[in-house]
This record gives sequence, structure tokens and C-alpha cells, in this order.
Amino acid sequence: MHDGMTLISTLAAAFGLALVLGLLAQWARLPALVGYLLAGVLIGPHTPGYVGDVHLAQQLSEVGVMLLMFGVGLHFSVGDLMSVKGIALPGALVQIATATVMGAGLARWWWGWDLAAALVFGLALSTASTVVLLRALESRELLNTGNGRIAVGWLVVEDLAMVVALVLMPVLGGAPGAAPAGADLAVTIVMTLLAVSAFVAVMLVAGRRLLPWLLWQVSRTGSRELFTLATVAAAVGLAVGAAALFGVSVALGAFFAGLVLRESAFSERAARESLPLRDAFAVLFFVSVGMLFDPRVLIEQPLAVLATLAVILIGKTLAAGALVLLLRYPLSTALTVAVSLAQIGEFSFILLGLGQSLNLVPPEAASLVVAGAIVSIALNPLLFSGVEPLRRWVLARSGWARRLEARDDPLAELPADTPHTALAGQIVLVGHGILGAALREQLGARPLVIIDRDRDVVEKLRASGQAAVLGEAAEAMTLVQAHIAQAAWLIVAVSDVRGVPAMLDLARQLNPALRCAVVTDSDEEAKWLKEAGATHVLRAQQALARALAQVVSEASAEAAPAH
Repeated sequence: MHDGMTLISTLAAAFGLALVLGLLAQWARLPALVGYLLAGVLIGPHTPGYVGDVHLAQQLSEVGVMLLMFGVGLHFSVGDLMSVKGIALPGALVQIATATVMGAGLARWWWGWDLAAALVFGLALSTASTVVLLRALESRELLNTGNGRIAVGWLVVEDLAMVVALVLMPVLGGAPGAAPAGADLAVTIVMTLLAVSAFVAVMLVAGRRLLPWLLWQVSRTGSRELFTLATVAAAVGLAVGAAALFGVSVALGAFFAGLVLRESAFSERAARESLPLRDAFAVLFFVSVGMLFDPRVLIEQPLAVLATLAVILIGKTLAAGALVLLLRYPLSTALTVAVSLAQIGEFSFILLGLGQSLNLVPPEAASLVVAGAIVSIALNPLLFSGVEPLRRWVLARSGWARRLEARDDPLAELPADTPHTALAGQIVLVGHGILGAALREQLGARPLVIIDRDRDVVEKLRASGQAAVLGEAAEAMTLVQAHIAQAAWLIVAVSDVRGVPAMLDLARQLNPALRCAVVTDSDEEAKWLKEAGATHVLRAQQALARALAQVVSEASAEAAPAH
């Protein structure tokens, strides 16, 4: 192919193979990202056949990281960040230190690396991939839950810590221009922290006014293309600018760009317009990781690969979970955070790349880290799917875990002054998103109890006088608090209906006469929901069509001349 088409050929091969292998992975009941990783391996320099441009793929994947973090910022307020600082800050710092010691000890005493190489290797294993975490949380609708916020806040602290580590690495290597040890090292650390603080201050003070004003001016033109362009320009431009001016990572820069836009009236539209680009470029991230993988390392150094995976999948996971439990958080939070961190990603490659450029790490370090990244990323969705079964297994066998899980939470139970009339023949509504909120309006004065996993949602509902319970509707205690035994209806208004059969089975044990209504998007889901016992299953598009037809009929009847 013509030399000038390197970018196009790399994109075509990456997207085409990712699509094919992603579909095959789904048909094999594996996560699609396993297919994306394999696509990268096939077009990488270490396998025969077509070889894509690794450097181009990595740069394009960075765009995906920026857009993804921008989207997270759009849904993650400053209040959310501050609300989890008590666990995210100490937890992330201790976990980074623990994982670094484990990785460094492995490299130093087993493989005989020098101290600097061992520390860089340990740091690379200590930080998790933001992209992988967000995809996992979004696919399970956990991003806006309390556990999801803790996991994201934890990774934000990790990102900040890695920024400091990147600045200090030249000191480790004694690179030209690096600061000497002692007082100058302390000055370097202080200057780095000041630069990060200055960036955060500029974004939260000036950015809060400038960015919404810019999008307002663009929105006034009425051009959708210009609005999309302004959104992408804000995400990418501010990320790159933050890296150049303040020395923070592009991921962190994009996150704060979204964070300051969240308070504006354009946050939902910005998230919607950037979603297709975000998804496409996120795929390139996984492909670019696969391109770095040299399969020979599995044959030449199998024990080293297994040891690396043990640190990532077992050492980090146990350390993070234990820290969360020590901070007196429930088992569900500990498992969610632990599994979230049981992988490595983009910062690991950045650390290794800088380490190689400074001649700090041996060549095999990159192969071990990439092998660990590919296997841990591929296994992460499977680990997430095991969180709930593992939680139930532990709760059934550990009284201490049950006491942690049952700690007093005023939002997990209805207030004692809830009127009895609201708890007899009531409707129990699961989920207060767009659909749930609209349904609540339509129900008017009918007795209603809402179950939601988002603490902010439940707090706002309680403040407005609406009976609401914080928790998982598939949990017996949550259903009991919603007085499901006295309810007439259970209405499920969430997009992910996979947990409905178990939820309905539990609810029917408490109330055999309970009727259940669920909204779904496909005939296949509608069929198995009916088989699971749902009395009313509505197809979303069909229900909308009927509502529109009714509007037209009523309007036509009103317009018809009287005889």
C-alpha cells in the first residue's frame, strides 16, 4: 500500500478486525474487548502478516482515553469527588505503595534487577486502566452508584500519583537535567504538586465560566456539527493544553474539562454528541495494547508472566479489598473496588516507556507488563461478573462481613414517619432515571416507593417528600424496606433487565400476588422475562408507537367537526 496511507490502512485493519473478532468473542460468550485485544495482536509487529503502525495506533488510542475521561467528568461532579476523598485518597496511596513493593520485590529478589528498574516495574503494576474500569462500570450501570464513584475517585488519585511519579523518574535514572537528591528533590516534588494544584484551580474557577459560555455561543448557531466539534475540541484541546502547561496527564486534563462542564446546561448534550467518537476511539485503545504484545514471552518466560499476573490479579486485589474493609465499608464496596483495580493499562505503558528511554528497565520488562495487561484486561469483565456471587457466598459464611454489610444507613430504610397509606397497595418502582422520573409524574398521587442505587437520587427524592430506599432491588432487605409484601405492583424502569428474574423470584416469595411490569428493547428479552413471571412486558418502541398513535387519535377527535 502507498506509504502515504499508513494511517488509513492502520485504522481500516484495526476497526475491521476488531469488529470481526469482537463479534466472535460475543458469540463465544466472552467480552468483546477480548476480540479487540486479539485484533491488536494479529496486526502487531510480533505476528506474521500485515503490520499496523504501532505509534499511530497508540496516539489515536490516547484520543479515546481523553474522550472517555471527558465523558466521566460530565457525569462526575466536584461534590462526588469530595464525597469519596475519605476512602479514595488513603486507599489509593496505600494500595499503590503495597503493589509497588510487591512488584519491586519480585523483580529485585527473584529476577535480580537493580533497585531503580524494580521500582519502575512495581509502579507499572500498581496503577489500573481508566478505560477498562469505565467500560466495566458503564456496562453494569455502576458508574453513578456509590461504589462506582469510589472506584473512579480512587483512579483519579492514582492518576495524580502517577503524574508525580513521572516527574520523579528522571531523578531515579540520573538523567541529564534531572534534579539531584536531597533538597532539590523536595523542591521538584513541591513544584509538581503546585503545578497540579494550579491546573485544578484554573479549571474549577476560570473553566467553569469559559467552557459553558463557549458552548452557549456555539449552540446559538443551531449547528449540530459545530456543537460536536466544540465538544471534541474542548476535551482534546484542554487535555493536551493541561499536559503541556501543567505537566498533568491528558486523561486527567480531559476529566477536569468534563467536570467543569457538568454544571452547565449543555452537559447531557455534550455527552450524547461525543458518545460515538468515544466508543470508536476506546476500541483503538484495546487494539493498541494488543499490538504491543509479543507472544514469545509466554513460552520463554512463563513463570515470570504468572508471577506478574499474581501481583496484578491477586496481590493488588487483596490489598485494595482489605483496605476498603479496614475503612469500615461494606463487602460490596470492597469487592467492586478490588475487582476494578485487578488490571493495568495506559499509565503502566507510559511509565515503562519513560523507564526505557531513561535506560532504567531491561527490555523484558515491557513484554511482561504488556502480557499482564492483556490477560488482566481480558479477565476483568469475568471478574466483575463474579462479584455478586462471591459477595453472597462470603455473607453466607462470615458474620463479620454481614455486620459490615448491615451497618446503619439512614437511606437504606424508610423513615419511621412514612405514612401508612403510602405503604398499602403501593407501587414499588425500581430505578429513577429518565423513564422512572417520567413515570413518577404520570402516576400522580398514587402511593409509590422508589428503589434506586444512586445515593444522590434517593437524597433528592427524600427531600421532596417522596418515599425512597437506597439499595439493590435484588436484595431481600431492600425489598422488605420498600414494603414489597403490601405492594400491588413492582415496576422495573432500568435498562439492564438481566437481574429481573432473580429480583421477581425474591419479591414473589414475599408477595405471591405481586404484579410486575418491565420495559425491554428486544423480543428475545421480552420472551424470557415473560417466562420468568413478569405479568406485563412492554417493548419500548412499541409502547412509544401506541402513545403517539393515541395522541394523534385524540387530537383528530378534538378537531373533528361536531354533527
